Amino acid sequence: MKKKVIVIGAGIVGVSTAIWLRRFGQDVILVDRDAPGQGASFGNAGLLAACAMVPVTTPGLLWHAPKMLLDPDYPLFLRWPYLPRIAPWLLRFLGKANDTDTRRISAHMNTLTADTVAQHLALTEGLKAREFLHKSDYVYAYGSRAEFDADSYSWGIRRQHGFAPTLIEGPQVHEFDPSFGNKITCLAVVKDHGFVTDPGGYVAALATEFEDMGGRVLRANVTDIETGEATAPRVITDSGPIDCDRAVLASGAWSKPLMAKLGLTIPLETERGYHIVLKNPSGGPKAPSMIASGKFVATPMKAGLRCAGIVELGGLEAGASDAPLKLLRRQIRDTFPALEFQGEETWMGHRPATTDSMPLIGQVRRSGVYTAFGHQHVGLTCGPKTGRLVAGLIADQPANQDLSPFDPQRFGR
Repeated sequence: MKKKVIVIGAGIVGVSTAIWLRRFGQDVILVDRDAPGQGASFGNAGLLAACAMVPVTTPGLLWHAPKMLLDPDYPLFLRWPYLPRIAPWLLRFLGKANDTDTRRISAHMNTLTADTVAQHLALTEGLKAREFLHKSDYVYAYGSRAEFDADSYSWGIRRQHGFAPTLIEGPQVHEFDPSFGNKITCLAVVKDHGFVTDPGGYVAALATEFEDMGGRVLRANVTDIETGEATAPRVITDSGPIDCDRAVLASGAWSKPLMAKLGLTIPLETERGYHIVLKNPSGGPKAPSMIASGKFVATPMKAGLRCAGIVELGGLEAGASDAPLKLLRRQIRDTFPALEFQGEETWMGHRPATTDSMPLIGQVRRSGVYTAFGHQHVGLTCGPKTGRLVAGLIADQPANQDLSPFDPQRFGR
């Protein structure tokens, strides 16, 4: 049965959902206040991070967090005036920093991350947007073998899920990739990953092809979603109301107020992420590389070398801070001392983070409203699969996957 579906949010998750809904024969309108491919979908590291199932909340984080926040050389920042507002969320988040929760979350997230390359290829089958995709290794760069060994807990979980690294040490590091300076002496290389050469352009191209499929893109700000026991959803925008049979909420870090309209208080915060694009670079890495000491990823892209990462806790309203960018520049210089470039561009954006590091995927009660947000730092990685899963639920073609761990009701009212 053909349904009219409103997808709220034109990032990678929303656009993927819209494309799969059209392929399933549904009538779809994609609504966003901005053009497709903005926000976190524009500014991410471009990485298809198949092995990124391990959450930040590994055992011991609770005791290390205060030191991290006070260390100016650690890539975690907090706007201290925001602390009273974020404290309840932060306490629940840190409460997951134990072995049982970490392994449980990792197992659930692996079902969304592990086949990311295949999911992006499926999404772009027959589409011009496939030209943005590249298969690659994923390189973790460490200052020493001891630093790699200190990360053994996370690597143990990755190995458990099929991602065993190849270690490269000593002089072989420079042979593998001459861009790394002397401060990097150990690489852990993981196969079967990929990256996108222009994340914002990729999502914008997908949205254009969605329109070519007969979908509609509407620039409007969604202010409410009306639901009732015997009525279909009604999406209220600043351009007027839109009646529909189903609605999908995929507006990332801005999803919390609309969930409140549906009667659910979601423990959702923003991880403020930063990137620097170094234009016309020479001497940069040949493959996407996670620099362990700086917790940033350096990815070769069409616009230049994008170095993305850093976490700042400070809400949605405040502007960018100087300190995260200064630290990122210093880490880049230390890691790639021979890197030369001609100018830079900086960016700050918002990644949606729940207290259990897992997204919300599924229907809100029997409202006809489906959720597809909360992917934290793996939105690009998980976007196509999440879109396919949600589209299948709406089109009565559900996938053979247990989605209960991602239930939008799991936090209660």
